[in-house]
Amino acid sequence: MRSGKELIGDSKKFSCECRWRSWAELLSTIILTLFIFIIGFLVDIPLPLRIFASIICGLLYVRLFVIYHDYQHRAILQNSAIAHWIMTFLGIYLLAPETIWKRSHEHHHNNNSKLTLSGIGSYPTVSKVRYLKLSKRERRWYLINRHPVTVIFGYLTLFIYWLNVKSYMESPKKHFDSLLALVLHASVASVVMYFYGPVVFIFGWCFPFFLAFSMGAYLFYSQHNFPGAKFHENKDWAYDQAAINSTSRMVMNPVMHWFTGNIGYHHIHHLNSRIPFYRLKEANDSMPELTNVPTTSWNPIEIIRCFRLKLWDAECDKMITLKQAYQNS
Repeated sequence: MRSGKELIGDSKKFSCECRWRSWAELLSTIILTLFIFIIGFLVDIPLPLRIFASIICGLLYVRLFVIYHDYQHRAILQNSAIAHWIMTFLGIYLLAPETIWKRSHEHHHNNNSKLTLSGIGSYPTVSKVRYLKLSKRERRWYLINRHPVTVIFGYLTLFIYWLNVKSYMESPKKHFDSLLALVLHASVASVVMYFYGPVVFIFGWCFPFFLAFSMGAYLFYSQHNFPGAKFHENKDWAYDQAAINSTSRMVMNPVMHWFTGNIGYHHIHHLNSRIPFYRLKEANDSMPELTNVPTTSWNPIEIIRCFRLKLWDAECDKMITLKQAYQNS
């Protein structure tokens, strides 16, 4: 069995992109998204078709986001002026402007599975011992940040508020693109509501974002907060072990793997973020040591199990529920 560091070294051979494929994946996804988006704005179409188009548009937003996310990791389309401007627009349109997304997400990769109350680029996770020492106000904010409603309403909580409103208010000069994203989003939303009415506003504009960001926020949450996940204090942390033992593989069918840009192979992505999304499965299949990593899925029972986990119990070496924390205190 190869060590984690040996696996990181072995993964480097998959970090070479196929340039023409990167362009093909990006442009085909943009074209398909535009086509579905336009269907959602047609006036005389049956409501079931409008709802179907809204769902597909939301799923395509997830795929676009993963492609944008790969670009920010420098895994695809680097040193291209055209790609730079496309990705800049995508970041603003998808409410994840480059300045805040890149900084916070890189922090996440370099601190994945560390016990922290700040939750920069991730959801805060602290030990049972530390939680019981927090003030009532600190406990309340900690639980709000990890609450299922906060995750499911990621459109408002994570993307509109945290990535844009909060970042701009804290540093207006540094995060001017966050203001730009908010202004563009609000302006288009107002135009859609005024000219197309509430039905198109809901299904053509709001719901695709709601679905995409709800799925994205849950993927982000569950792939690091699941039964079996390991957390560490800073002094005991290691990058390779955080990827292998603290990051899950999301079990999905091929269609959902396509819509989510293979982000289900999240442990591979954390092992080497320079691997293009379309090579993650290939990398996973070539390293048998990674086939037995913890898994999560879209099964409602597993979703509930993930959401119930609140704290790290160092004595039991596992994540526990709030009820368990108070029972054992």
